Amino acid sequence: MKVAIVHDWLMLVAGAEKVLLSLLDIYPQADLYAVLTGFSEEEQRRIFGREVKTSFIQKLPFSKKHYRSYLPLMPLAVEQFDLSEYDLVISSCYAVSKGVITGPDQVHISYTHSPMRYAWDMQNQYLRESNLDRGFKTVLIRVLLHYIRNWDSRTANGVDYFMANSDFIRRRILKCYRRDAKVVYPPVDIERFQLGQNRGDYYFTASRMVPYKQIPMIAEAFSRMPDKKLVIGGSGPQFDLVRAKAGPNITLLGELSNADMVSHMQSARAFVFAAEEDFGIMPLEAQACGTPVIAFGKGGSLETVRGEPGARRTGVFFREQTAEAIMQAVHEFEAIEDSISAHDCRAHAEMFAPARFCREFKAFVDDVMKRPSAVDRRVVARIG
Repeated sequence: MKVAIVHDWLMLVAGAEKVLLSLLDIYPQADLYAVLTGFSEEEQRRIFGREVKTSFIQKLPFSKKHYRSYLPLMPLAVEQFDLSEYDLVISSCYAVSKGVITGPDQVHISYTHSPMRYAWDMQNQYLRESNLDRGFKTVLIRVLLHYIRNWDSRTANGVDYFMANSDFIRRRILKCYRRDAKVVYPPVDIERFQLGQNRGDYYFTASRMVPYKQIPMIAEAFSRMPDKKLVIGGSGPQFDLVRAKAGPNITLLGELSNADMVSHMQSARAFVFAAEEDFGIMPLEAQACGTPVIAFGKGGSLETVRGEPGARRTGVFFREQTAEAIMQAVHEFEAIEDSISAHDCRAHAEMFAPARFCREFKAFVDDVMKRPSAVDRRVVARIG
């Protein structure tokens, strides 16, 4: 069986790319495609075990630095990949890769990290956060996103089977594409995070400081609780805003090494997570250290944190993205802190280990490859 794996773009190794690495472990002989990559040929072979086949966007001016500016051309670029020689095409998609063209004798499975949030239900939020919700520029961008949205919806017809990284994303796929999806949770490198032996007296959060992560809001909440310590790791466009909101009880560490990240997670009293994520790996990494999580109770957190009252609880939810809600959740956590077991946190995180992802993904693919033509099955199902 010849396999092609198509990713959107390869500029860094983040959550979606860790899923990609697991896919390459499952299918070590697969060819890898992406719209473009910022990695050298040597880095491609070292990280991904092969060279990446890229589109014409790779050769356009300043594409590595300003690749998002070429989004209008990416639908065309991904459609130019000639995948006719492959039996199985897997798209690892959060933008355009599911738009590849395949034939009736090929199976196309799209592992969807999320439909494009900035084109669908979070369009207005993204425009506000980017200061693009006023003036003539917003008209041009909204027209572009309308075009992208229509293309994105149409190309869902070329996918034989959808897989989602959470039930939250399964519901978003159903809303955007009117298609159901098999949920297979992404792999979390649990072994990198071991149970902490000495718990400290501080709360911890870490993230790239972009608007939807809500790090300034977390800093504001703890500044209003001067008797509680907060340690913040990470950097990004909102770093200065976070620093402006941080009181003397808050320590900003900037970028952390892997070892420092693990160390701070292992020693923290709890990990604070305020983003509405599609899945959210960091709360699971914290739980792998035995550290409870105080999380915004929406999106993927509802599946990765046991925040409701009950047995084997691993954290606490807050229901609104406000400083007041975080403060209330911290007080609720401290009232039940002694009832949360580090071993329960660890056991919950282990349910998302890479072995589970590989096992469930491969089992699903093996099953569908035994079936008659995916296109024929869908037509028969609709007629029936």
